[in-house]
Amino acid sequence: MAKTLQSAFDSIRADYDMSKASRFVRRRTGVAAQGSGADYHYRTATKYYQDIEQARDMDRNDALIGTIADRRVDNIVQQGFKLDPKTGDKGLDLKLWERWMAFSTNPDECDIAGELTWNEIERHCSRAESIDGDIVVTGTEEGSFQVLEAHTIQTKTKVEDTFLGVTTDKYGKRLKYHVLQEKDEFGTKEEASVIDVRDSNNRRQVFHVYNPKRVFQTRGVTQIAPVFSYAGMLEDINFAKLVQQQVVSCFAIFRKMGLATSGGMPTAGYGESSQETTPAGTRQIDGISPGMEIVGLPGEELQGFSPNVPNSEYFQQVRLILQVIGVNFGLPLCLVLMDGSETNFSGWRGAVDEARKGFVADQLNLVRRLHKPAYEWWLSRQLEEDADLRNWADKPKIKIYGHNWNLPTWSYIEPVADAEGDATQLRNALTSPRRLHSARGGDWEETVDEIIDDNMYAIENAAKRASEFNAANPTSPPLNWRDLIPLVMPAGQTIALQDPEAIAVQAEAAAGGEVASGEMLGVKRADYKNQRKAINEILKELIDGTISEQRARLDLDAVKVPPAKIDAYITDAKDGSVDNLEEITNG
Repeated sequence: MAKTLQSAFDSIRADYDMSKASRFVRRRTGVAAQGSGADYHYRTATKYYQDIEQARDMDRNDALIGTIADRRVDNIVQQGFKLDPKTGDKGLDLKLWERWMAFSTNPDECDIAGELTWNEIERHCSRAESIDGDIVVTGTEEGSFQVLEAHTIQTKTKVEDTFLGVTTDKYGKRLKYHVLQEKDEFGTKEEASVIDVRDSNNRRQVFHVYNPKRVFQTRGVTQIAPVFSYAGMLEDINFAKLVQQQVVSCFAIFRKMGLATSGGMPTAGYGESSQETTPAGTRQIDGISPGMEIVGLPGEELQGFSPNVPNSEYFQQVRLILQVIGVNFGLPLCLVLMDGSETNFSGWRGAVDEARKGFVADQLNLVRRLHKPAYEWWLSRQLEEDADLRNWADKPKIKIYGHNWNLPTWSYIEPVADAEGDATQLRNALTSPRRLHSARGGDWEETVDEIIDDNMYAIENAAKRASEFNAANPTSPPLNWRDLIPLVMPAGQTIALQDPEAIAVQAEAAAGGEVASGEMLGVKRADYKNQRKAINEILKELIDGTISEQRARLDLDAVKVPPAKIDAYITDAKDGSVDNLEEITNG
């Protein structure tokens, strides 16, 4: 009875389903019952370094994994991260930027081996973080950087407070890295050399690039680990399909023998075959090869079977495996396959936008673990060697180590709509030009300087050529630089060009002088005065009786007076005087 009650209470306890083993909850091995630290699952160092080599082999020989890793790096690093010094002085910022560019683009200065530029180091670090799990870059006494692959960070023998080649204190702070270099191509190990994480100025000189999933995780783990078996499954499925297709593609002759056929046991057919001996006797096993002939037993009827190759389930299974592998690398299926035919434009854009969130997180991780400490270490070496820089650093309000790294960005998926969105943000003061350009991977100050330089080059050359034309063609209408290089105005902005004569008339009106208005607005000043004089003379002749009203109308029309004003002039002159000439002309 007691046992029955206990069983009943056990069944109604409010446990999590995952706490009870069932056919849906498998019992996992290697799980500590009382909890474990971040490094518990690699308590055997041999397994860790063996997994690195397993991942590298998968990268070398798998048709998919290496390509996915390359695609991930292409999206994260692209053409490289751009340094943007922020010391508080533009002249000093430019000086530091020029020094860094000269250093980082020269392999002989940047890499102790003289092979890699800084951008290439970025790419190797991003790729090693994905395939190996981590990678280490160190500053050297020569002032260049040294790249150390994951398998070299280890010890030959057990060292106190050291795990997988990294010595830490009781709080997990990294103190030393042990580097076990290889003497030859056969992997013979030398004694481990020790590198302090920080130099004599307490400046970090070891830059460990990895992406931990636990707070106190010492080393990184390859991204292939969760999908290693999936990649193997994909290989097996593809190989099975290849064999199946080969079987379907070959031809064979099935020889059917009647019961009355003499000769005893059938002779072997054409093609590969073997014999198997069992308690029931010996039987012939025919292999599969093109052109084979299979001879059956007397009275035996052989039937062939040809499945559909490939069937619909094959594509669904392969697609699922590709999705699972791609997601572990942060890539949607459309980027894994570099093919958007399975979705529409909105689906492509949504998937790529989600993937870019992960790329940005990886970029920020790379900046924190590599770019920022590496630049500060390099700059500290520059300060030691350059007295001028030290004088700058001692000035008030100068932050000598101040800087930003502008992250690589991606081109517009929908250029017109995305560009209009940027323009709308600027017009409505939702962002600043420098912040917008930084988000797009550019530099506002650099962009403005380039625009000014390019426009000035165009204007100066256009003005020079216009002057040459005007001097060579004095009888032609004069040209100005705008006639030769009409610069594009920003959307929504226009420019009005006025004749200098019209501007002079408007200036005279502002000063209280006579000015044309109505239809005469914009007419050259000389033409305006000549027309007024002609109208006055025609009306005077009409009043004197020298010309008829009909003739006066024709003469006024000849000097381009509108019909409505002709009637007004004639009416005004009929009383023997012209009293409203100015009002009618400027009305």
